[in-house]
Amino acid sequence: MSALDKIGSAALRCIDPERAHGLAIAALRLGAVPLPGVITSERLRCHVADLDLANPIGLAAGFDKNAVALSPLSRAGFGFVEVGAATPRPQPGNPRPRLFRLSEDRAVINRFGFNNDGMHAIGERLSRRPKDAVIGLNLGANKDSEDRAGDFARVLSHCGQHLDFATVNVSSPNTEKLRDLQGRAALAELLAGVMAARAALPRPIPVFLKIAPDLSDAELSDIAAVAREAGVQGIIATNTTLARDGLNSPHATEAGGLSGAPLFERSTRVLARLSALTDGEIPLIGVGGVGSAGDAYEKIRAGASAVQLYSALVYRGLSLVGDIARGLDRLLERDGFANVAEAVGTGRADWQ
Repeated sequence: MSALDKIGSAALRCIDPERAHGLAIAALRLGAVPLPGVITSERLRCHVADLDLANPIGLAAGFDKNAVALSPLSRAGFGFVEVGAATPRPQPGNPRPRLFRLSEDRAVINRFGFNNDGMHAIGERLSRRPKDAVIGLNLGANKDSEDRAGDFARVLSHCGQHLDFATVNVSSPNTEKLRDLQGRAALAELLAGVMAARAALPRPIPVFLKIAPDLSDAELSDIAAVAREAGVQGIIATNTTLARDGLNSPHATEAGGLSGAPLFERSTRVLARLSALTDGEIPLIGVGGVGSAGDAYEKIRAGASAVQLYSALVYRGLSLVGDIARGLDRLLERDGFANVAEAVGTGRADWQ
């Protein structure tokens, strides 16, 4: 972590978390944050679900909800960037406060509720995106929609021409009953609509499915089967958790989804289980508690072809991205892997 990141992160942690996040986005847009540009090597370059990535380290959805910092984020060292979630209509989300730092646990709880500017504003910004970056959009549904399943397809139809990939997010715990769409029948119907919208795009793009970490083995098995039948090109494992095991922060009882370090083990076990269920047929993206090169490597060895992070940036700053990428390169070299793909799933048995 650079000295500038230490000072900046410490200053931001002294103010309200949501306001601090807004200031961090503003600093990025103003060019006040040093950015390393592309970080890559022969070992780090990878091909995931028809996407050519400079490295397998991605930014998870939620950091740039409204696609307002695409240009600086594309130069922050990530191999790919996911923005959103976007819903058809703008919505304010849940009442504040709705974002909480759990500093003692290196974690975050949020209950934003898909606050965003809507697909028209976000789509217009995506139309001006950097063309040399890999950028995706997290698809969401309006809280008061009469057809939540249809909302995902509507956002993809509107924004898809400007994207490299899209993620179906049925796993946020902050929109009431949204996770019900992870059930086998509901998910199959939803994905059928999304894949039809994908087929109508000028250039069909990979569609990923983002799942919750709080699923039983039977539910994971159903999801793997439905994803395979629908032709989904990747699964992101996982979103935030409702569990609160072993936390020390006074904010531990706040409602919402927990992310950060405490999620690492739970999400990685789900990832490994999903890797076994899909047997390499569907690429997996590991997210949940990634805060170091070692964490990223564990996710890859558990079955992930790429990883994403977000919460660790709250505590470590954007220089963490370069630290993880370069550290991962060294770990791959140490263990004799010529590239990321060779390492995928090699430690899956350790998590089962």
